[in-house]
Amino acid sequence: MKFLDQAKIYIKAGDGGRGSSAFRHEKYIEYGGPYGGDGGKGGDVILRAVPNLNTLIDFRYKQHFKAEVGEGGMSKQCTGKGGDDLIINVPVGTEILAEDGETIIVDMDKEGKTFTIAKGGDGGFGNCHYKTSTNQAPRRADPGYPGEEIWVWLRLKIIAEVGLLGFPNAGKSTFLSVVSNAKPKIADYPFTTLHPNLGIAKIHDEEVLIADIPGLIEGASEGAGLGDRFLKHVERSKTLLHIVDITAEDPVKNYKAIRKELKKYSLTLFEKPEIIALNKIDAIGLDEAKKIQAKLKRSSKKEVFLISAVAKQGISDLLLSVKKMIRSKEEMEND
Repeated sequence: MKFLDQAKIYIKAGDGGRGSSAFRHEKYIEYGGPYGGDGGKGGDVILRAVPNLNTLIDFRYKQHFKAEVGEGGMSKQCTGKGGDDLIINVPVGTEILAEDGETIIVDMDKEGKTFTIAKGGDGGFGNCHYKTSTNQAPRRADPGYPGEEIWVWLRLKIIAEVGLLGFPNAGKSTFLSVVSNAKPKIADYPFTTLHPNLGIAKIHDEEVLIADIPGLIEGASEGAGLGDRFLKHVERSKTLLHIVDITAEDPVKNYKAIRKELKKYSLTLFEKPEIIALNKIDAIGLDEAKKIQAKLKRSSKKEVFLISAVAKQGISDLLLSVKKMIRSKEEMEND
């Protein structure tokens, strides 16, 4: 499935139906009065957040959405049938923004949440509404009112419990493939991951949703590389898992560089709970790995795990710590 996290669409609610101008014509009723019914209401356009979507790719192929118009009024004071509402399904975590791309109209952040983005127009009055003591046979019937129309931006922010961070080629995709059912592209060169990948890890019979975003580089918060566009996908995660390549020239420097970019991008993101994992320890000796671990602990003042995603070393202890941090975060939010 292709990934798309931003789309612009046109939405048009249904117009109201036209009122009817009709008169009674029954036998033996000499002066049949006005008998026209009102037009039906146009359909609304309703957004609905559903859990089985994680991309906006469908909106690349269809950008115009129109609800059904109301039917016209009929004789015998019959109101026209209202137009059917149009329901547009979007992934949970989709923000709806105005045409300026900045003003947030609604955040579809919960499964099953609905929002009426455009209301259908009311039907026009039939000529029955205009009968008076001085005008017993009005011929006036109103057209239906137009439905609301609007251009909006859809911006998807994936809702995952764990967000993976790190430099390109740090081993995030390999880690995700080892702990979950995800099958991200993996290769020994930077920027293998070109869009977020999602995986579900099982930790003691509990499922944890993990999001892997493209690797970050210095200047990402200002648009350098690929990470700037995708940082929003870890904004809603409960905890961050920072994967650091222990074979890099200076792992501590790389860690600090990512932390600097997070702070520039969002203080909220910067302050999220974080666990650090030094990856690829199978490529160096254990003694050397422990030295780098101690150095990174002193610098970050956080717990640092030694792992090898390829060799599946240290994964269980890391996942247990991740689980504890998530539950601790949830308990704080519920207090």
